[in-house]
Amino acid sequence: MSTSSSANDLLNGDLTITLKKMTAPVIIGMITMMTFNLVDTFFIGLLGTQPLAAVSFTFPVTFAVISLSIGLSIGTSAVIAKIIGQGDQQQARTYATAALYLSAILVACIALAFFAFSKQVFFAMGATQSSYDLLMEYMTVWLWGCVLLILPMICNAIFRANGETKLPSYGMAGAGLLNAILDPILIFGLGPIPALGIQGAALASVISWSCACLLIFYVLGARQKRIYFWPRDLIATLAASRQILAIGLPAAGANMLTPLAMAVMTAIAASYGEPVVAALGVGSRIESIASIVILALSMTLPPVISQNFGARQIQRAHDAYRIAAKFVIVWQLVMALALAITAYWLAQVFSSDPEVQQVLRWYVVIMPIGYGLQGIVILANSSFNALHKPNNALLLSIIRFFVCYIPLAYIGGMLMGVYGLFIGSVIGNIVTAFIAWRWINGTFSRFEQHSNVMGEPQL
Repeated sequence: MSTSSSANDLLNGDLTITLKKMTAPVIIGMITMMTFNLVDTFFIGLLGTQPLAAVSFTFPVTFAVISLSIGLSIGTSAVIAKIIGQGDQQQARTYATAALYLSAILVACIALAFFAFSKQVFFAMGATQSSYDLLMEYMTVWLWGCVLLILPMICNAIFRANGETKLPSYGMAGAGLLNAILDPILIFGLGPIPALGIQGAALASVISWSCACLLIFYVLGARQKRIYFWPRDLIATLAASRQILAIGLPAAGANMLTPLAMAVMTAIAASYGEPVVAALGVGSRIESIASIVILALSMTLPPVISQNFGARQIQRAHDAYRIAAKFVIVWQLVMALALAITAYWLAQVFSSDPEVQQVLRWYVVIMPIGYGLQGIVILANSSFNALHKPNNALLLSIIRFFVCYIPLAYIGGMLMGVYGLFIGSVIGNIVTAFIAWRWINGTFSRFEQHSNVMGEPQL
């Protein structure tokens, strides 16, 4: 079976143009969605510092579920894109169906585990009883609906594996817009709708995810026939699940380290008081917007690498990584300058508390210095997964967070207080970027040498 035209673009088109065409719609969709998520933070901030701090405590936990979803979507995209590069569209459909059922089951199990041990988790992060009671109003709704978040993400990974990024990006933007519309209505109430506070913010997210599920399943299943609504062959589905898990679980594990590191950082920040926790929570959301090009490329680069990996075009896959990495360095330097200029204004927008504003201003000035170097690491992780080397990605994440980032941030905090915490984090990103750059380029080179000798892109 021949590959699709979009697959041929990934295999034969100009790399810079191909990456640009795939990434631009993703950036637009993510900007829209993340901007509306910042609107979510803005409305919660209007409720006061305590609700803002309470929701900030939930961020590592919600991001843990999201990271699991991202990890599984990376595994899904890597496996399916390689199969498409080899020209087998029917097998790709079987794998796509298996990925959806597998991911829904795993996320449901993780959500139930968090729900069962919520008190231990949040108290370990430094939450007080009053903060815990407040944040659970948000988390109870969020955890019950989070399976509806994973399904569109896996569907989007299937689209991207086929070289399609416009439709999933529009779906992301639509869900974000609906969430932003529902936020003030459900948080503050409107007419017969009662004010639900931070619980309303979670409910708005669940409703928007539900609508995204309905739309994406219709297009992917009924119109494009890229998934089956039910697995047709149990043995084939189980075999596909095992192969997806071989990449998806280490990839998910690597992504799960991010919220774990954030939980540790939140616990460290809690020792400085609630205003610092609130500032860290807002800063993390601003960071998501500032790093949007990195995040978009981390989604669109792997299908390019995986398809070319499947087609044994290793040099082309290597070139794709280098083009993306060099671009993010330049782009993030521009973003760091823009954030430094607007730091005072951003602090005023997201909090009226002078202590929160002061810490947030320094966060926005210092932390973006390391975003470009952080991008080198994130793209290296994505490339390792695309090359079916998920254990390398997992080890790199461990080195990043628990050898470099957290220890250096903690030392900085010990020496210079909360601002030293930020400086240490930037130094951690510098060290990890050097390791990642050497490692991923060496891996590509070994694949190229082996492919030239053996005719197979495997070590």
